[in-house]
Amino acid sequence: MAGVIPSMQSENHELKDNTVIIVFGASGDLAKKKTFPALFGLYRDGFLPRDVKIVGYARTKMDEAEFHKRATSYIKNADNNEEISKKIDEFKKLSTYVSGGYEDDASFQNLEKHIAQIESGYEGEERHRLFYLALPPSVFIPVAAHCKKNCYSKKGINRIIVEKPFGKDLESCRELLSALKEHWTEDETFRIDHYLGKEMVKNLLVLRFANVAMGAAWDKNSVSNVQITFKEPFGTEGRGGYFDEFGMIRDVLQNHLLQVLSILTMERPVSFSAEDIRDEKVKVLRAIPPIERSDTLLGQYVAANGKPGYLDDDTVPHNSVCPTFAATTLWIHNPRWEGVPFILKAGKALNEAKVEVRMQFKDVTQGIFKDISRNELVLRIQPSEAVYLKLNTKTPGLYTRALPTEMDLTYKRRFTETKIPEAYEALILDALKGDHSNFVRDDELDVAWKIFTPILHWIDGKSGQRPKPVPYPYGSRGPKELDAFAAKYGYKRSSEGYSWPVTNMAAL
Repeated sequence: MAGVIPSMQSENHELKDNTVIIVFGASGDLAKKKTFPALFGLYRDGFLPRDVKIVGYARTKMDEAEFHKRATSYIKNADNNEEISKKIDEFKKLSTYVSGGYEDDASFQNLEKHIAQIESGYEGEERHRLFYLALPPSVFIPVAAHCKKNCYSKKGINRIIVEKPFGKDLESCRELLSALKEHWTEDETFRIDHYLGKEMVKNLLVLRFANVAMGAAWDKNSVSNVQITFKEPFGTEGRGGYFDEFGMIRDVLQNHLLQVLSILTMERPVSFSAEDIRDEKVKVLRAIPPIERSDTLLGQYVAANGKPGYLDDDTVPHNSVCPTFAATTLWIHNPRWEGVPFILKAGKALNEAKVEVRMQFKDVTQGIFKDISRNELVLRIQPSEAVYLKLNTKTPGLYTRALPTEMDLTYKRRFTETKIPEAYEALILDALKGDHSNFVRDDELDVAWKIFTPILHWIDGKSGQRPKPVPYPYGSRGPKELDAFAAKYGYKRSSEGYSWPVTNMAAL
């Protein structure tokens, strides 16, 4: 019988009936590409509350037909599957649209009338509302305030989902948190970092704490270094204005990769309850000092392979020194991890799309073995989830020679009949259940910004001249200085000729 994990659900009230989901920013890219497809996926599989209704809200004036077209335009397999097409038609019928401003009472009073009209068809007394802010941070606070003032249900549970980025540094984050708390309690607030909804990130808890073999080697005595890598094979592609304001560290390292690191390194929680898990994440983050400039490598892609450089994008400011690649090394000052470097790397316009954790173990004792490959545990978060452990084994035959190979768990091969949900599906469902486990708590945000704010202020020029990133060609592995940077922290590249056979997943 398969091991049963104790319930990961919090004991908060699950929204099962009489629920309206309001999506702000309904005309934007995030809602179109992520939020509505996730809501549809939950509806298709029967996970949304019974008789749920969805209301899209944005400034854009459009009729319901146009709204439905946008909201369903990114649903996969819609054209070739009769069953999905039927479900899409049903999904459209439970979705409506209201246009209005984000900063005036009248618009939200109009929205309240629309919601109340929908709720008039519900039975019973309870009226639950889930507000999803698929919006830029500049309007988080006015929308949150107006929702509380004009659209807050007096007869049920209200919850608000807020998207990142949560500020630009420690000071702005604290201002945002403080302003939000004037209107919404921490229990009502769900701050999304979609990496916490990814299957392999959620699997980290089970891999670590349900396997004695894993736990025994999970510390400074066995681990030499850890790399957490995010790679995109495309550049800014016309979105340079937004990216230049935030940069690669704010966009990826400070949130996504730091979340992965916290789960990878935290101590065992006493239970699967949301607060126990988040307590342990905060504890380990508090043991990380602010990043040093000497532990940082910054890069910016230039034209190569027929592709334009970052500065060739018309939406990017002339002579921008915004990093499109960043590698930073973090140190955790606690008994488990003292002295182990954690290298976080992220970049645009690289040679592949990949997010993975690579835990490299120390060298074996010298003597009978020399120049032998190190063991590595690799967790592929995306694409094509996988876990593999790189080992040395004897080459088959009459000679005794060690050969690097791997124990391989590739999800598409092992779980052939299993559909892995999208991260946003998992997180929206958690919010409906009232489970905060995979959402970011306020004190966790605060300590995360403390780690990164000094280095961000240096990059922004607030502490003197801005550093100039080193160039790297579009389509490369990153700056040529990267190998020396990683080697400085003890990382040893794999033996020549070794490659994980399933790196190219096209055949699966």
